[in-house]
Amino acid sequence: MPNKAIIHSKTAPEAIGTYSQAVKVGDTVYLSGQIPLIPETMELIEGDFEAQAEQVFKNLQAVCEAANGELACIVKLNIYLTDLSYFPIVNDVMGRYFSQPYPARAAIGISQLPKGALIEADGIMVV
Repeated sequence: MPNKAIIHSKTAPEAIGTYSQAVKVGDTVYLSGQIPLIPETMELIEGDFEAQAEQVFKNLQAVCEAANGELACIVKLNIYLTDLSYFPIVNDVMGRYFSQPYPARAAIGISQLPKGALIEADGIMVV
């Protein structure tokens, strides 16, 4: 088994299942999916899709920081959307959290997410 470190941030939502917020192997950090939960209450943020997208990136940022990294260290980002019409909003929100060069990315339309979320994102970071 590889030498792995479990990453945990108190400023990101607790795992709601059998997973870790992130796992670090060498200089690579595998970030679990984040939905728009408010860490203090573990409830979905109120508001529209944009508010949910903002919260997702805040949650990812908190986990990145716990692994001694930052969003700019993400090399691969996966975004899951329950409605692909939100794609332009995702691009706008991402532009507030990332600058060029952007990570490789996939945006995937799916039917459902945990807790009724409209967006989830996970990624791979190198620190």
